[in-house]
Amino acid sequence: MTSGFSRLRREDLLKTACEVIADQGFGHTRTIDIARAAGVSQALLFYHFENKERLFAQAFMYAARQHMSTLEDIEQSKATPLDRLRSLLRICSPSVQPEGWRLWIDAWAEAMRNADLEDISRRIDTQGRLLLRAIIEDGSAAGEFTCSDPDGAAWRIFALIDGLAIQTNVHPKVLSRRRINALIRTAAANELGVPLEKL
Repeated sequence: MTSGFSRLRREDLLKTACEVIADQGFGHTRTIDIARAAGVSQALLFYHFENKERLFAQAFMYAARQHMSTLEDIEQSKATPLDRLRSLLRICSPSVQPEGWRLWIDAWAEAMRNADLEDISRRIDTQGRLLLRAIIEDGSAAGEFTCSDPDGAAWRIFALIDGLAIQTNVHPKVLSRRRINALIRTAAANELGVPLEKL
């Protein structure tokens, strides 16, 4: 059985791996880079994780769990659909936590060649999209939103967010944080028939 200390050490290693990968990218990160940043030997890394691919997948899963936990908090919230929508758009905005978005974008690229990353990233994307769709459906039922296609609206809103995330990370000086948030809020308002000032 894994001891509490070992679990803690594993969590520390995954957190460090996420930080190094977000900074250097999956393609440029070596296990020795993560070991040095964590102050451990490569042997200890491979004791906890079988190989580099497994370490990278587990690091991404660690980051994904943090995001999934936040999504679950919004899903279980008793707030109005409009308030839940505001919370979701805020945490998903590319203007928030740029280092986190760098990890996600890099993971998407690696997912084309790594089945573990593809599975994890697809599950996270699906959870976020289904949550947004549920919020839209709840808001429509409550009369807060006017939307005849909640599934399509969820796809379009998240496609915009993902596209803006790529643009702002690849071309960081093109859009300000204010402009990013305005684009997302305007798109959501148009999709859901909500006055822009409410978002």
